[in-house]
This record gives sequence, structure tokens and C-alpha cells, in this order.
Amino acid sequence: MARFTLPRDLYHGKGSLEEIKNLKGKKAIVVVGGGSMKRFGFLDRVEAYLKEAGLEVKLFEGVEPDPSVETVMKGAQMMREFEPDWIVAIGGGSPIDAAKAMWAFYEYPDTTFEDLCIPFNFPTLRTKAQFCAIPSTSGTATEVTAFSVITDYHKGIKYPLADFNITPDVAIVDPDLAETMPKKLTAHTGMDAITHAMEAYVSTLHCDYTDPLALHAIKMIHNDLIDSYNGDMAARDRMHNAQCLAGMAFSNALLGIVHSMAHKTGAAYSGGHIVHGCANAMYLPKVIKFNAKDAEAAKRYGEIARFIGLDGNTDEELVDALIAEIRSMNKELDIPTCIKEYEGGIIDEAEFNDKLAAVAELAVGDACTGSNPRAITPAEMEKLLTCCYYDKEVDF
Repeated sequence: MARFTLPRDLYHGKGSLEEIKNLKGKKAIVVVGGGSMKRFGFLDRVEAYLKEAGLEVKLFEGVEPDPSVETVMKGAQMMREFEPDWIVAIGGGSPIDAAKAMWAFYEYPDTTFEDLCIPFNFPTLRTKAQFCAIPSTSGTATEVTAFSVITDYHKGIKYPLADFNITPDVAIVDPDLAETMPKKLTAHTGMDAITHAMEAYVSTLHCDYTDPLALHAIKMIHNDLIDSYNGDMAARDRMHNAQCLAGMAFSNALLGIVHSMAHKTGAAYSGGHIVHGCANAMYLPKVIKFNAKDAEAAKRYGEIARFIGLDGNTDEELVDALIAEIRSMNKELDIPTCIKEYEGGIIDEAEFNDKLAAVAELAVGDACTGSNPRAITPAEMEKLLTCCYYDKEVDF
């Protein structure tokens, strides 16, 4: 038996933000990030719509990129004091992910973060509040997924939390919000989205319900991401839908080792964070080459390549064409080919190699590794990460 879970209601299209005023309840807490939603007037609109619906409103502002355990705990404490029956998260993946984790600690103050890190081990939610997610970026699709990523900065580890309980009740996918994204964010979130769809399509848990969502999302992103990056707002609007479709696919089919590697390298180095979407973009070509040693994975990558119009007579040729196409997209999006080139070389080579064995072991243990189409050992993960650092050919 398999399961397919999505939000009960998903409102989409320009102007759909206004649907907020139809929420029924007494109190709403709005969780938001660093200021862009306030700067562009969307936070004020959400607050006004909620008040029009008759709800008392409180704001939790300032969720950082890659939200921390500490931020989650602060938000949960505010929720316990305010006692909202709606949690409304608006912005990029960070405030929505943080709000999902806050939700669990609000309803279950005695649970521990270690408990939640066990995949599909959340307690039953909705005993106190429902959840509405409003994304402003076109990548994470956390508005429709059973996932949240929280960072423990003391340990230098990103934890992917996974449970169908944290799939939002309501998602509002209004492209007006995505039109405010800067170029670099458009590139990184877009490549995050195409990675979601590709990993979902080759996942060991893919099924008839997830395959069409993944394929259509890949085609849309392939068609529209470059134009969106270059300022075409019609393409930007379509990308907002495409990333959501990718999220529907991966939330139910799960992911693979591109994400395992991105989670465990993101906060591992003293030189700085590797932005999640950029990490996915750099690692995806290497992982495709590694996974394609598995015949079934190679066949499915070939299906992706054909679906987006690439040429090749054999699965091997189609896989190579797909890898070349992703690398070409990265180049047009000004994304580096490898970790060594990231942000002018902020990830120190000696530190990378010193931490390689530990990071590799953590990546193998990541929640996303189990659904990767090809099994991987810690030694193989070390090799793969090394290829991603130096842009070496994957030949094992």
C-alpha cells in the first residue's frame, strides 16, 4: 500500500492571496521571514485579510534563511502564549519550514527535537491549530509537502523533518508574490524545483500518481526557468505552478541523494553556507551519472530526456544528454559547476577533505537516501562528494 497526501485546499492564480479572508477561526499567528514580504506589502495584506475574517492576529517576524532550532523554539513559545487556531506562514521555504516545526512544539510542548528527527514520527497535529502556507519563492514547494528542513548550527547539520502530519491544510500559490524574487534566488529555487521533480521520478517510491506530476513539472521548468531568471514575468508565474507540481510529486515519492548531500554539506563548513538550491544544481549532474549505473534509473532518466525533447538512441546517450542539459542550464543561471568554485572558493579545500568522511556518513544516513534508486556506501559517498568538490567525472 502507498499513500498520496496533499493539502485539502490549494488556491492558485494571481490574486488568490485574498482567499485568506475566508479562513474561519479566532486567532492567527503569522510567521514570516526577513522583510521582503513586509517591504512589498504582502504582510500588511495578509494581516488585513485575517482581521477582515474576524481573527485576532499576532506576528512572528525575522525567521532567518535556513531556520534554526532556536528560532523554532521561540516561535513555539509565542504560539503557546497566544494560542492561535490558525498558523499562517508566508515567504520562502524558511518561514514555512520553521512554522511547521513550531506547530509540533506548540501542540506538544514536551516532545523533543530528536523525536521529530525520526522520519514519520510526529504526533497527531491539529489538536490546537490548522496551517496555511503562502510561498513567495518558486522552489521548495513546502506549501504542499510533508517536509521541513531545520538547521542545528551548533552541530553544523541540517535536519529534514518528514511526516504527513505537517502537510499544510491550505496552500495559496499566488504568483504575484514570486514576481518579487531577485535573479539569484530565482535561479537557485528553480533548480531546487527541477531536482525535486527528477528525484521524485526516479525514486524507488515513485508511482502512477507522482510520475505525471514530476514529468510535467520538469517540462515546465525546463521551458520557463531561464526566461523567468531573465525577467519574463509570465514565465515567472508559470514557474510558481511548476515548483508546486514538483512538490506534490516529491512529497509522496520522496527524494534521493542529491538532497542527502545538500542537507549535510549546507551548514558543514566554516567558510559559509552552501545555499540549498545551488547545492542541488551542482550535485544533480554527478548524481544522475552515479544513479544511471542502475538500469532502471537509467531508463527513467532517459524518459525524462525524451519528454523534454533531448536526442539519443540509447538510455546511455539520453542520460548524457540530460546531464549536459542540466550543466547548460546551470551555466545560463550563473551557477558554479562545483563546490570549489562556489562563491569564489569560500569552502576551504583542506576543511572539505578533513570533514569528508564525517559528512559522507551523515549523508548516507540522511532521510532522503533510502528512496534513491541506487544504494550507496559511505566510501562511495566520499568519492561522489569529492567529484562534486572538484568537478571530477563520476566513473564508479
